[in-house]
Amino acid sequence: MACFALVPAAGGGSRMGASTPKQYLPLAGRPMIRHALATLSAVPAIARVFVVLSPDDAEWDRHDWRDLPKLAVLRCGGATRADSVAGGLRAIAGTVAADDWVLVHDAARACLTMDHVETLIREVADDPVGGILAVPVADTLKRAAESGHVPRIAATVPREGLWQAQTPQMFRHGVLLEALEFAPSVTDEASAVEALGLSPKLVASDAANLKITWPADLRLAEGILQQRKASA
Repeated sequence: MACFALVPAAGGGSRMGASTPKQYLPLAGRPMIRHALATLSAVPAIARVFVVLSPDDAEWDRHDWRDLPKLAVLRCGGATRADSVAGGLRAIAGTVAADDWVLVHDAARACLTMDHVETLIREVADDPVGGILAVPVADTLKRAAESGHVPRIAATVPREGLWQAQTPQMFRHGVLLEALEFAPSVTDEASAVEALGLSPKLVASDAANLKITWPADLRLAEGILQQRKASA
């Protein structure tokens, strides 16, 4: 069984408040998405890195990707993450076997490292279901109550046993496509697989593998990448 990566990148990232789609915003001198693509491409176990773009994406071709020969572009992105991942899985069905592993990764998780990816592959490769990178929840969690325009605490949620999902999320092609067709409204791949009655494995990661959602996250990711470069 081979390993492939799939990166859905058809969204606009409206919460960043930028006119350019989030995945192309500059980060440490390069488009944000390039950092994750370069890391995935550098992992020897990954045979190919598929990028799922919106059919009308005009930004991709403005950048030079020739030094990442594992990349393959799929212009079949949909309105949601699940739509894009499912469309990508259908597009590669002739290339990827049903039992091959697919690692789905957020374009906005630019601080991914080879160690993150290789740990996930090592821990999940023999698992009958698949698994995801995640971190145990450390903060106290509050559930908000609806009270006009002012959010107020309705309850404190016990954090014991709670994990924060990250990516990559690693599942066999056939299982993941079946899961997304069965549960198309999910926000991550593991949720779709869970809907089939399966229990994915949790593989411990770290907080540096953050998802860039807000402008402050961009500054934090920049600091992480600069620190790694200085330490190299």
